[in-house]
Amino acid sequence: MALAAADTYVVVLALTDMMTGVGIGIDALQRATPIISGFLLGYIAVLPLIGRLADLVSRQRVLLWCLLVFVLGSAVTALAVELPVLVTGRVVQGVGGGGLVPATLALVADLWPAQRRGTPLGVVGAVQELGSVLGPVLGAAVLAVADWRAIFWLNVLLGSLLAGAVLLAGHHPLGRPRGIPLVVGLSALGAGGLALAAPAALATHLTLGLAFVPFAEGSTSRVATPIGVAALALALVWAVQTSGRWWPVLRRADLPGALLLGAALGCVVLTFAVADPEAEVVGPLGLVLLPLGALAAALYLWRHRTSPEPLVARGVVRGRARSALVVSLLVGVALVAVVVDVPVLARLTLTDSPTDASLVLVRFLVAVPVGALGGGGLVRWRGDGAVAGGGLAVAAGGLWVMSGWGEGSLTSWDATLVLAAVGLGVGLALAPVNNAALASAPVHAHGVASALVVVARMVGMVVGLALLTAVGLHRYYDAVASLPDQTDAAALVGAGLVQVQSVFAGAAVAAFTGAVASVGLGLRRPRA
Repeated sequence: MALAAADTYVVVLALTDMMTGVGIGIDALQRATPIISGFLLGYIAVLPLIGRLADLVSRQRVLLWCLLVFVLGSAVTALAVELPVLVTGRVVQGVGGGGLVPATLALVADLWPAQRRGTPLGVVGAVQELGSVLGPVLGAAVLAVADWRAIFWLNVLLGSLLAGAVLLAGHHPLGRPRGIPLVVGLSALGAGGLALAAPAALATHLTLGLAFVPFAEGSTSRVATPIGVAALALALVWAVQTSGRWWPVLRRADLPGALLLGAALGCVVLTFAVADPEAEVVGPLGLVLLPLGALAAALYLWRHRTSPEPLVARGVVRGRARSALVVSLLVGVALVAVVVDVPVLARLTLTDSPTDASLVLVRFLVAVPVGALGGGGLVRWRGDGAVAGGGLAVAAGGLWVMSGWGEGSLTSWDATLVLAAVGLGVGLALAPVNNAALASAPVHAHGVASALVVVARMVGMVVGLALLTAVGLHRYYDAVASLPDQTDAAALVGAGLVQVQSVFAGAAVAAFTGAVASVGLGLRRPRA
């Protein structure tokens, strides 16, 4: 989980280099949006299905397959020289990285009874947030000695080592490999690797180089080549040969329901992740995607009512679990506001360096895992709602103070206290939310319950960022329009501060609402 969390944030530093690597100029930043939104799409849209699979088969098997998918996506990303391949690699990475979360949380539910899950859930939350802290640091360290591709090759190495560890600890959770499918699968991987790498010794060879020549004249694609098509064909053959092992599980997991719910979530993610907040909250693409998402959601609800074994088992979203989803969504709103806008505030008032501005955020990011550990320990003695509500109330107070920050605020000693308090408050809510959702869900649905909590938090981050930024920019433009001299640099900085303050104020409202909603998690600790 630390590896997947680190990869979520590592791209921020490497984005411009990745754009150059696939032939996109720095002035075409909007074209690079799919590099980030693709990862989010893979991460969020497939989570309910993977959570359901974690309830049907061994958790270790799901962990292992997710690690292998993550490694495959990292390798494709590292080898990409064209944008579609790079985005595909990021989507595959998101699927593998996101799937690790519900399987891990379900493992906690397997290994600890409901009254003792607080501390391990706190550890899991702390490790995940620690990965978010270390991700940019790791990326900066790699970029100091190598190019951006080395980041993803490091993912391949670490993911492979972790997969090997799970395999050794799990007593062959994949089952015994079969001869012909194994050969076909390895051949597909080898051919695909050669197609994307296109080694000069082979690509320029008089005879062997024909396999690397694109079908379309003037094309530079490495996929639309004889060897690229051969790799895709071998992958299809492998899927058919092994379908007897995975197709029955997918059918039992309610694949139609997963496709409908995934489509609904994907439409939401793409609507808000690719919109330009300077121009609109919902762009032209969103005007098409949102109705499609609503239709997919309606069809999923119909499927949920009529299917004998729906994707989300009946009884999962009830009682405390409903409150857990609401609180998780609001935690995502508060979290993303700080992560995005504290560096913006630092750029406006403190430094011109993006790296130095990001380092200001460390005071918050370090406090989140500490709060997660503390929240996990506290739920052993207090109710989930009391711990989460208290933490979010502290976070709301800190964010309200931040909504009044301006010139010089980040240099004062109390800024560290406020950022640490907000981080601790947000962290305190993580373990209680997961604990309440797991305790409320049936034993056979812990995987999908965990997945829904993560989905709610990620949707809160994506949608919350878009809405808060849009509101902030609206106030910014109003402030600029009221300036007597719109070329006054100091006055423009003041208008920029209005935008950041608006985002913090909105995040404070979200955190306070989450504190109120935490009452539904239960203020008293349930009896054993």
